[in-house]
Amino acid sequence: MTSDRRWPEGLVAYKRTPDFTEATVPAGLLKAHSTKAGVWAQIHVQQGQLRFRDLETGMESLLAVGTHRLIFPQALHEVEPAGKMQFYVEFYRAAT
Repeated sequence: MTSDRRWPEGLVAYKRTPDFTEATVPAGLLKAHSTKAGVWAQIHVQQGQLRFRDLETGMESLLAVGTHRLIFPQALHEVEPAGKMQFYVEFYRAAT
């Protein structure tokens, strides 16, 4: 995580994307996008490396295997494969 902000307690996972590779990552993830209000996300890199750009802070990081990058609601960001890689995204919301 590139910021000191922490996720609120009590978030629950409710959705997971399929595994994406450099060949199957959706075009929408390669350009500026964000989650909806009230939706947090976590990127899980399973193989290789994935470049992550936080478009609000200008920070860029190279995510590697075992990385679990946190994404806050409505935070603009984009990703870019850095060679052969695989990842998925898990979505969270407040428990009801």
